[in-house]
Amino acid sequence: MPHDQYLDPYRHAVIRYGTDFEVTLWANQRTQIRRFEIVAQMIDLKGKRLIDAGCSRGDFAAFLNGLGVAYGSYVGLDGVEQVVAYARGRQLPRSQFHCGDFLQDPSLLTISDPQVVCISGALNTMTERQMFRLIESAWNAAKEALVFNFLSDLALAEAPAQTDPSRRHSTVKLLRWAASRTGHVQYRQDYLRCGHDATILMRKV
Repeated sequence: MPHDQYLDPYRHAVIRYGTDFEVTLWANQRTQIRRFEIVAQMIDLKGKRLIDAGCSRGDFAAFLNGLGVAYGSYVGLDGVEQVVAYARGRQLPRSQFHCGDFLQDPSLLTISDPQVVCISGALNTMTERQMFRLIESAWNAAKEALVFNFLSDLALAEAPAQTDPSRRHSTVKLLRWAASRTGHVQYRQDYLRCGHDATILMRKV
């Protein structure tokens, strides 16, 4: 099996959807924006050097600009060249986009010496082992904070069912991992119906 099979769903989506919103594999724009809102509520990104690992089309940067959040700099990383090219074409302020597999090459997570690393949606197609490898690298790269969301396995039975390529991850394991690295952990699972999604914020300062 290819070592980067977690990127295959996005490669297939590019073939099917091009660079339209559907290439992100989010269910809809409403739930994407809601996740972005939660990140912006949990951590003040004003003036911060930010890395968005799994940036796709650059929608998070566009959201922050629309909200008037004056981040210091934004680096978007994605493993699919077509969406990175689209993001570059948006010409978002103080933003740059790089194509690369940040799981296989963690040095990408250190571009511009980020204060905050954000991972929104990128964990959904990874195995548990891959997920923990990535968030460990992201935590090491971040000067101040790591924030990430994932499909919670503590969601109610009425939550949307998940089938390949998306998968739910163990919330308890993730919280234990976070708490073993810092005493400054915040957790939210109150923003989508039936606890469908969860977000963890870890701070170093």
